[in-house]
Amino acid sequence: MNRALIICLIVFVVMQFIRPDKVEYSDDQTYEIVVPEDIKEIFVRACYDCHSNKINYPWYSHIAPFSWVVTNHTNEGVNALNFSNWEKYSKTQKNEKLKAIYRTAHSSMPLPAYTWAHIEAELSKEEREKIRDWTGVRK
Repeated sequence: MNRALIICLIVFVVMQFIRPDKVEYSDDQTYEIVVPEDIKEIFVRACYDCHSNKINYPWYSHIAPFSWVVTNHTNEGVNALNFSNWEKYSKTQKNEKLKAIYRTAHSSMPLPAYTWAHIEAELSKEEREKIRDWTGVRK
């Protein structure tokens, strides 16, 4: 029993040295999306932690293996859509992103695993509709 515990502890400590690359926090707003204040508030509260360069990593995101999961999710999110780099997208890319926002705002975003730990990110039906209306995408 003691030997297994020591081995588990050693493995846990070694895991802490495996650090995936995280998105670096940046306040640079040069290419940031410009939206009405009510939409901006929703995006910042519910989307920016995975879809911008303004990610606020929670304390548990510094402890492996949680750090791996959080970093993977945020890297995937920022690669799919980055509000901090909106103005770098071509018109075609922006239209595709707007369609994706329209689709995912219906129910799949933010991810349930995120809203479980960040209750404030949960979107009401009205907020979801507001985002969908803002995109300008028609059914």
